[in-house]
Amino acid sequence: MQISLLQCQSSRDVKANLAFVDSQLKDLPRDANEPQLVVLPECCLLFGGHESQQLEFAGSQHQSDLKNALAAMAKQYQVYFIAGTIPMRADDGRVFSRCYFFDDHGITLGHYDKLHLFDVEVSDGTKTYRESDTFHPGDHITIVDTPFGKVGLAICYDIRFGDMFRALRLAGADYIALPSAFTKVTGEAHWQVLLQARAIETQCYLLGAGQWGQHNQGSRETWGHSMIVDPWGRVIAERATECGWVQAKVDLTELRRIRQQMPVIGHNRFIAPQLK
Repeated sequence: MQISLLQCQSSRDVKANLAFVDSQLKDLPRDANEPQLVVLPECCLLFGGHESQQLEFAGSQHQSDLKNALAAMAKQYQVYFIAGTIPMRADDGRVFSRCYFFDDHGITLGHYDKLHLFDVEVSDGTKTYRESDTFHPGDHITIVDTPFGKVGLAICYDIRFGDMFRALRLAGADYIALPSAFTKVTGEAHWQVLLQARAIETQCYLLGAGQWGQHNQGSRETWGHSMIVDPWGRVIAERATECGWVQAKVDLTELRRIRQQMPVIGHNRFIAPQLK
């Protein structure tokens, strides 16, 4: 199977972001005979929009223009599609940061709402991040069963919470996709080491698709360095800067070998908390 991560420089212009994703999928380097898993970054269609804009484009249980557009792309380009994140309305007036997973016919296989919200102080131009002002946290983990293995879903800040990744592994994950928009400051310090640590701990492929560069006239800057990390912690593909594809061909033979030779899940004597 081929895995393709798209590194983006998304903005508040939803139409422009949609057009960019579509143009990249049109030119996706691929073997027509191989299954293709595509992962978009966090906030792929709306990056940095204030609360009112998030609500303007937020979908509901019954209708989402952004979801429909992404599902149509999955069908048109015949890819399994982890479609970054889009806003979906919550009952309290906020929105969920939701990641949808579509099959190559555009059918929804599952979705995940970001559990851990980025309420932190960072030494950059933005300084204070308060995702919880706009976003409502999710309440469950998600594993999607596919013809090429089981895929766990996580989003950006989730990667700092090892218990969640252990729960994904215990639920059967072979791959863990991580649509992200790490800040330049936190990304430079922690992005790669966290991806490698989670891959080693879970013995899964980690698929970190990131945003990169200056967004919205420089009001935000993200780290990029989208990468695919194998279950031994090796970076097997990376794009440090600029927009475009990060690709690698993988199968589960190596994963099974590593888990057989070092069965850490069976050796662990601590019980991880289970998310309901």
